[in-house]
Amino acid sequence: MTVKTTLEQRSLTGLDRFISGVDGRLRQLAGQPSQTSPSSRPSPASAHQEPPLSARERDHAGALMRVNHTGEVCAQALYQGQALAARSDATRQSLLSAAQEEADHLAWCETRLRELDAKPSRLNPLFYAASFALGAITAVAGDKVSLGFVHATEERVAGHLRAHLKSLPGEDRKSQLILQQMLADEERHGEEALAMGGQEFARPIKDVMTLASQVMTRTTYWI
Repeated sequence: MTVKTTLEQRSLTGLDRFISGVDGRLRQLAGQPSQTSPSSRPSPASAHQEPPLSARERDHAGALMRVNHTGEVCAQALYQGQALAARSDATRQSLLSAAQEEADHLAWCETRLRELDAKPSRLNPLFYAASFALGAITAVAGDKVSLGFVHATEERVAGHLRAHLKSLPGEDRKSQLILQQMLADEERHGEEALAMGGQEFARPIKDVMTLASQVMTRTTYWI
């Protein structure tokens, strides 16, 4: 009884919170309710009313937000995989801090999907597993490579967000505000990764990453 009480009262370590976060995300992707806090920041769209959209505009906006939602699922997995195998505490804390902001993005996208009567991609569990493994692999290569991968990834993400901001229906201010804040955060994550010593990847590597990201965006728009 004493041991149980001690364990219940023990403060959670960083590793405990990390494992809890991964477990919560996997449960959520499997369709089970998550016990983690949905967002640490309010959605930029929370104070705005739902815009009048045609059925076609609503379907298109929902599909774009589904793509962005999957992108945030991938970002969560990537940062968690990298944090698991990070060499230094400074790198690990930087990755986990960025992952928290990505969790905010994920929550905002989930809310917007519901508002648009759209559903998350059925491929999310697959993309989560692949991204987590990729994050862990880059972390094993060292913090310099891992942080460089963050920078290159955020460049790709920022490009997609800019394209989506142009493609969204002009009346859909709610989705626009969400993507604008996400874009600012993603660009900052990339800059911080370089400032912490991340390696600038060569153009051929970035081109391969662009092709891989296009596979995700083109499939999750529909599925």
